[in-house]
Amino acid sequence: MTSVRKPRLVAPEIDIQVQSAPWDAEPAAQATVREAIAAARGAVSAPAGEVSVVLTDDAAIRRLNRQWRGIDKPTNVLSFPATKPVGAVFLGDIVIAYETLARECAEENKVFLHHLAHLAVHGFLHLIGYDHTTDSEADAMEALESTIMARLHMPDPYRERAHSRDFGDRHA
Repeated sequence: MTSVRKPRLVAPEIDIQVQSAPWDAEPAAQATVREAIAAARGAVSAPAGEVSVVLTDDAAIRRLNRQWRGIDKPTNVLSFPATKPVGAVFLGDIVIAYETLARECAEENKVFLHHLAHLAVHGFLHLIGYDHTTDSEADAMEALESTIMARLHMPDPYRERAHSRDFGDRHA
């Protein structure tokens, strides 16, 4: 009898750029993003590859939101999946705004690093093809996000808001 080895999952290469000074107040932010994306990658079937993450501010994400979505206000996270990759697989970009994330934490009584991890997971899932444009897609994506957050030993982001779909990449 031949044993079949399960392929080893490889976390994507993650390039993080900090483009806003407020992120300096969160020294664990980059490690949290890396851990969250690695956990997301380990929970799904996705190609190994590279992910670019930009930790920025409301002004920068507002410009991106206006340019790419026609919505002239800041949002918490934007995802930009790569188009047809050539050579090494580049999965895309995730952009997260500090002020919006911090404001949501204060309003919703969330721990900053937990919410950051959730936004990184959410953004990564978009890069690999998940979406929430229909209720069934949203339910599947939210269930997967909850599973990944549990693997990170962090709270279920949907525990108190059973049907919330307020991410910047869907609603304003």
